[in-house]
Amino acid sequence: MAPASPPRARRHSPGARVALLVLLAVAFVLCTAWLDGGKGIVPPTLWTHPAWLPWWDTPLRMFCNALPGLLLAFVLFAWTRRAGWSFLLAFVLQAVLYGVNALKVQNLGAPLMPADFRMLGQLGKGGGDLLSGYLPHIALLVVVVLACVAALVAWYRFEPPMLDKRRRVPRAAVSVVLLAGLVTLVAGVPFWRGLYNAKLLGLQPWSPTATREHNGLVESLLLFHLQYGAAHDKPDVDAALQLMARYEPRIKALGKSTAEAAPAQKPDIVVILSESFFDPTILNGYDKDVDFMPNLRRLAQHGTSGWMHSPAFGGGTIRTEFEVLTGLPLRYFRDVMFPYLQLHQKVIPGIVRLLEQRGYQTVAVHGGDPHFWNRASAFKALGFDKFISEGDFPADDAVHDGKYMSDKSFTDEMLRQLKPDGPPQFMLGISIEAHGPYDQSYGIDTRERDAIPVPPKVTGEAKKELQNYIYHIRHADQQLGRFADALAKRNRPTLLVFFGDHLPAIVPAFQQAGFHDGKGFLVQTVPYLLIDTSELHTATPVTKDVAAWELPGMVLRQAGIHDPWFALTQLVAPQLEGLTRAPDAPVAPETPEQKALDKGMGNVAELRLEGKLEALWPKAATMAAQPQPSSTASAGARSPGS
Repeated sequence: MAPASPPRARRHSPGARVALLVLLAVAFVLCTAWLDGGKGIVPPTLWTHPAWLPWWDTPLRMFCNALPGLLLAFVLFAWTRRAGWSFLLAFVLQAVLYGVNALKVQNLGAPLMPADFRMLGQLGKGGGDLLSGYLPHIALLVVVVLACVAALVAWYRFEPPMLDKRRRVPRAAVSVVLLAGLVTLVAGVPFWRGLYNAKLLGLQPWSPTATREHNGLVESLLLFHLQYGAAHDKPDVDAALQLMARYEPRIKALGKSTAEAAPAQKPDIVVILSESFFDPTILNGYDKDVDFMPNLRRLAQHGTSGWMHSPAFGGGTIRTEFEVLTGLPLRYFRDVMFPYLQLHQKVIPGIVRLLEQRGYQTVAVHGGDPHFWNRASAFKALGFDKFISEGDFPADDAVHDGKYMSDKSFTDEMLRQLKPDGPPQFMLGISIEAHGPYDQSYGIDTRERDAIPVPPKVTGEAKKELQNYIYHIRHADQQLGRFADALAKRNRPTLLVFFGDHLPAIVPAFQQAGFHDGKGFLVQTVPYLLIDTSELHTATPVTKDVAAWELPGMVLRQAGIHDPWFALTQLVAPQLEGLTRAPDAPVAPETPEQKALDKGMGNVAELRLEGKLEALWPKAATMAAQPQPSSTASAGARSPGS
């Protein structure tokens, strides 16, 4: 039996073909709007849009939101000659994007942003295993994907082509033009800013969620990508020098006092970033007697502690990590969502390189994949001598508690890396046991988990997620106590810093319970601790709220090490620390003084990252020595107590 021949092109008049394509395009735009559900683009708003908007506002937004999909559909049509199949495939791929966005909103409370697509490069570097845990019902998902593929193959096989195969040259030319349009749009070529711009479509850069809800997902992604994807404001050197000169006398005085109080022996410095560590008792519904972190509270009685403003929520550990290692607030780098993936400098200034110059040996310890988040390369740029990751842990002490490396094994490795003698050491530890997702138990002790109390309003899956999370952070607290006690027994003084990088992605529990302060989960703070373990039983407690980028300066000052940049961060932080928030958190209001200081620090931070700040300090000192005219502009330079 001869094989079935492929279907021949149907003979339709040119007018009928054009009419069908127009109909498919309109249907695609409308279906995309229904799929999106954005307030400003749903089809009913075509007839009910606000009176203050022009009549074409809603159709324009709907078109801009569907345009990439439309371009893809027409490229496929020019290639395959099958109109229905091409539009269907483009819509399916678009629906996948919306599905990924829904998962991110569900787990992190924020929509997709252009920088999230950099995660695709991490799928083969440990990210695939980590991110797959957030996919619901993987087996069912695989079945659905296979069924969709089979349906698309069958559709392609049996749908008759609309165009004659002999007209290859015109189709190829049209295909190239359409493909060029799609590629340049996705690549963010400035030409497209004429359509995707803030004035025409509206953009709230401080709130991706607000922009997304009004404009639609695809449209919002392109707006942020085209407006901020390659944005880089050149720092104003003169403005930076003026701010540096105003603070120069106090920086000099701070350096003198730091030197006078410097310890006789350089202390070892250990910084522990505890995955997703926060205090659940700030949720409504917990009794005062409930305490999930007794060791943190015990140690806080002999050191400096309080609440830390984090630049992340639910994920993006490297944002907090970067700020703590560099003292650079990421709010000044608006296009940098994931610093280790987006900054490609061979040298990144920070506390690691500074301590190395002061004779310290530097090491990082992490119980996860060294390539995820590009840490292997980033840590070289930051100046670490050595990076210990999961493959370097002893085989007999690489125990998982749940899905990831246990905090006990992590602490064991930290203790192994600390030397009893030799040069002073700086160690960064990054735990991973408490990493999400939290909706799966991963072999943990469920009896211990089920005994954990939760607020009465937290029920169903949200209750299990909260209990799974608390199960792990109680281990983090236990290991903190064990580690601090071990350090106290050493003959070498050690400064220990402990903090959570962000709140966990347990949004349903947060929404059900709410917080004591009545604010949303995106603006909540995490606990931190700074202690000198040689004074574990003698030091008096100090309570102080900080920003993540403020911590390295605090550590250096207590270690007796002075640096102009980190000294400046200490002087300006009391006025600016509250501005540090997760990327999609509501914008904190700024006073005129804060705005002036914030703008000046932005220029200084840019120069610092570019490696140009060091050469400017002598000039700033010269300017500070000269008489300065009084100006209201200098009001923003005042710090508390001045």
